[in-house]
Order: sequence, then C-alpha cells, then structure tokens
Amino acid sequence: MAEAQPQGTGKAAGGRSAQLAHTGLRHGWTTGACATAASTAAYTALLSGEFPDPVTITLPKGQTPSFALAVEELDRDGGSAMAGVVKDAGDDPDVTHGALIRARVRRLAPGSGVVFKAGPGVGTVTRPGLPLEVGEPAVNPVPRQMMREHLAEVAGRYGGGPGATADVEVEISVDHGEEIARSTWNPRLGILGGLSILGTTGIVVPYSCSAWIDSIRRGVDVARAAGRTHVAGCTGSTSEKVAVALHHLPEDALLDMGDFAGAVLKYIRRHPVERLTICGGFAKLSKLAAGHLDLHSARSQVDKGFLAELARRGGADEALAGAVAEANTGLAALQLCAAAGVPLGDLVAATAREESLAVLRGAPVAVDVICIDRAGMVVGRAEPRGPGGAP
Repeated sequence: MAEAQPQGTGKAAGGRSAQLAHTGLRHGWTTGACATAASTAAYTALLSGEFPDPVTITLPKGQTPSFALAVEELDRDGGSAMAGVVKDAGDDPDVTHGALIRARVRRLAPGSGVVFKAGPGVGTVTRPGLPLEVGEPAVNPVPRQMMREHLAEVAGRYGGGPGATADVEVEISVDHGEEIARSTWNPRLGILGGLSILGTTGIVVPYSCSAWIDSIRRGVDVARAAGRTHVAGCTGSTSEKVAVALHHLPEDALLDMGDFAGAVLKYIRRHPVERLTICGGFAKLSKLAAGHLDLHSARSQVDKGFLAELARRGGADEALAGAVAEANTGLAALQLCAAAGVPLGDLVAATAREESLAVLRGAPVAVDVICIDRAGMVVGRAEPRGPGGAP
C-alpha cells in the first residue's frame, strides 16, 4: 500500500480538494501510478541487485507518494526483475481496488528504448479510436511517459549518467485482471484480455465522476473511428436494450451515459456524429427536459411543477395539472396524465430534445429522445431533429 494521502501544496481553496478535506475521504492511486512504482522498483533491482521498499515516485503534478512492494523477484541470470504493488483506491469504489499490479522488466539491446508488453490481466487494443494503436497493450500514454521518465532516472543513477535512457521491455500484468475487466467498459471499447493501465495525474479522487466521463469520451471516439453515424446515449442497461431493439445499433455505437447527459452532449458538440439517440427513464429525462445536465438523484430532482406546466401544454385542465404538481413521483405524474389522455411522455421527450439541441449549439447532429418506464416500455418519443429545427 502507498501513503494515505498525496503530498499537497497546502490548504485547498475550493473545488474538489476542499470537498474531500471536508468529508475526510482518502485519495487513492491510479493503476498507472502503481505500474510506475512497480517498474521503477524492478529496474532498480535489475541494475543494483536490491529492491527499494518502499519505492517513491514523482507524479505529474509533483506529489511524491511511496509504495510498499507486495511481491519481488530477481532472476539469477540478471536478465529480468519483477515487482508488484497492491492498488489502494482510497475511498473510491473502484473495481481495481486491491488488485496486484506487477511489472517485469527485461534487458533489451542498446538503442531499443522502452517497449511495453501486456502481461496476464492487461488488455490489448483491438479497435481504432483510442489513444493507442490497434495491437498495443492497453497502457495509456501518461502512464507510459511516467514509466519512461522514471526508468531513465534509474538508468542515470546506476551508471548511465545524465541523459541516459533505459533499454528494456516492461511487461505489466494484473492478477485476475481479465475477470475484473468484465466490470469495466473495456470489452465494449475493444480492449480485450484484461484491464487498462490508466491515469493522467496518478491520483484517484474518491467518488470522482471523471472516470465515467472519460469512458463516455472514449466511447464516442471509438464509434467515430468505426465509422458510426448514429450513436445512443443510454442511462442504463434497460434503456440500452430498448435503443438496440428500436434502432439495431451495434455495440460500439452505445454510450453508457448514466447520469452524465451533459458530458455526452458537450463531447459530441466538439466531435459530431450525424445522429444521437438519448434513451432513458422518464424521470431522469424529465430532469434533462428541465435543463439539468447531471441526472443523478443527489444533484437534481424531478420537478413536478415543471411537469404540471408541460401537462398544461398538452391539454391538461387545472385539476389534472394540480394533481401532477402534487404527485409523489414522476412515474405517478405520468400515470395520471396517461389516464387522462395527456401525452406527458412525448412532451418530456420533445422538451429534452430541445434542451439537448441547445447544448449542442448548432453542431450538425440530429437528436431524438426515447423515454421508458422501469419495465422498459416506451412511454414517450421525440423524432429526430437537427439544428435550426431541421428534421
């Protein structure tokens, strides 16, 4: 395990760091930081005969955490060394928390540089659209750079002098990584055989939204690289099934939007596709219709007064509108309107579509919206419309 907290620069003025200080939640460490620590320890042992334990690394923003080694192995012939670090995700509910991340470093011929290899439990890229070429081990660019820099520093410390480079193969593996990867986006993104080695700062922020939002962006990239012109942002597995049934979309055109409608819309605004279907539960999409881009229950609520106003637009009398405003849930409001022949689901879908187009700001994307109930039945639809009201 590593130190409990990254070394900071003083009292946080605000933002996420201030929130964490208030809650007392612990930071954790990315798989990229753990792989850097493990590879640094292994290469040090390969050149010096001794494993540093703990091993200290420098993260991109200057923090210097130290990691205890969980396993170590030095080949008798001196050709390779292996070290392993157990990932501590802090208080983040990360599926890789507790995973053992190993790095085996092997000598290569002078001039080879650092070559990365996927060991057991680390995936391989099989589809375009990711920051790595097809066929490459799923070790992302920032962790690769971190490892190169630390290995060069080790090479310089043990005889190479200033400007030294490491000529080694670095094989990263994760115990049970292939099994853990089934709970991630990797199979859908075409990363097969295991996990990705990730992280841009080295630090896992507890309960951070960043990983999910990053996976949304990568999903859009993969879909575009595959030539998909129609993608679907879905709030969950039920809505995903509905989108597939209605539009026959392939797996790599499906975005696990979750609560992050704004993340989907803002990224597609910068990286357009011809058509975006938004499919989700009626209550969540009523929040989008009301202008909320984060649909999580802790950060936005169903506005029954807003639903009552939509019901009025659909022909509801004041008695019905009042009942909608006082309804216990969005679903109850929907049922009241359905019984009276007021198409509240369609009204929510159409308004959510217009809010989505407003966020897209004229990007060449046509949007349609599908609202479903908890059983997966379609309760509202809005047909595709593009910028300026064009169909």
